[in-house]
Amino acid sequence: MTPDRERDEEHAVPPDMLAGRKFSLAEAIAREGGSFLKGESLVPRLLQAKAEINLFIDRNLTDSSGALKAVLQALAATDDAHIGRHLSSPLDALREFLEMLVRTPQVLYELVRQVDGKWGQLSGERPHFQQPGQAPDPEDTYTHESVRQQLVTLLARLPPP
Repeated sequence: MTPDRERDEEHAVPPDMLAGRKFSLAEAIAREGGSFLKGESLVPRLLQAKAEINLFIDRNLTDSSGALKAVLQALAATDDAHIGRHLSSPLDALREFLEMLVRTPQVLYELVRQVDGKWGQLSGERPHFQQPGQAPDPEDTYTHESVRQQLVTLLARLPPP
């Protein structure tokens, strides 16, 4: 068979399309494009992974004002490289991130500072910024220790690796 004939047969209209039915361009496009994404999602895998992480945080973190949730979800949204290494198991990326926060005081303090700032934005009040080594303000919703405990609880709710 010549290459021209193969190409013609490949692009030929199937007989069932011509069998007494009106030709529909939409049907022809659907038939041709029907297998284009067979088995694939229209949503890129990285966005699916971020959505899974955000959903887990939303469903498993108890946070009355939502400031800690918002900051954790924003950090997850910007960490493409780390999440990209865990596309098949995005919650493993979250686990590594939470473990790093819990075991690295300086990073935890920075997270609490960001959460306090977000809390101030959400509540319209002046945030209480706890300094390392300083006792927390009695009215502070997000202290170093309270955030650390929330992260530990969230870690415990993750499924085993």
